[in-house]
Amino acid sequence: MTKQATTSTEPLDERIQAVIERIRPAIQADGGDIEFIECTPEGVVRVRLHGACVGCPSSSMTLRIGIERNLKANIPEVTGVEAVEHT
Repeated sequence: MTKQATTSTEPLDERIQAVIERIRPAIQADGGDIEFIECTPEGVVRVRLHGACVGCPSSSMTLRIGIERNLKANIPEVTGVEAVEHT
């Protein structure tokens, strides 16, 4: 049996960052990157996409299927994921 990447004894932000670090190489392989911004009290993780992800038509699929699915599967407190715009 393999150990999960996150445990409920770690702070929420650290558990989120650990999952993002696990999926980051796949995003970077396509010329993009992801930055964890915050997790709202409602459990919505806010991220900023960088590089090739900005303006990519597939970025919404990456956000939902790749990032959100992984976060929800590993961290029960996560209710959703949204991308924030560059300022």
